[in-house]
Amino acid sequence: MTKEEQIMAYLDEKVFFPIINSNESSSKLKNGARITRERMSKLNAPNMIKYYWSAIVGTDRSVKFAKDLKESGFTRFEEVIEEFRIKFGDAFLLN
Repeated sequence: MTKEEQIMAYLDEKVFFPIINSNESSSKLKNGARITRERMSKLNAPNMIKYYWSAIVGTDRSVKFAKDLKESGFTRFEEVIEEFRIKFGDAFLLN
């Protein structure tokens, strides 16, 4: 598996697919998850990681989206920070 595939597989399992595949998530949440996933999947591994961290810092729009996800009970990037940092840190990129 490439580094990009590893990152996407992790985020698919932890964040994206639970939202996209849920009968409980709104079309707005599903579309937001799909768009974010699509954008990230077009990047190389270092830029995927930068995108992840930028999404946590947020823009007005992404902060609202994260709030909506939390209120709906879904896992956000913020909830997987520690594990993401360990799995996809500098050592991951250098290997």
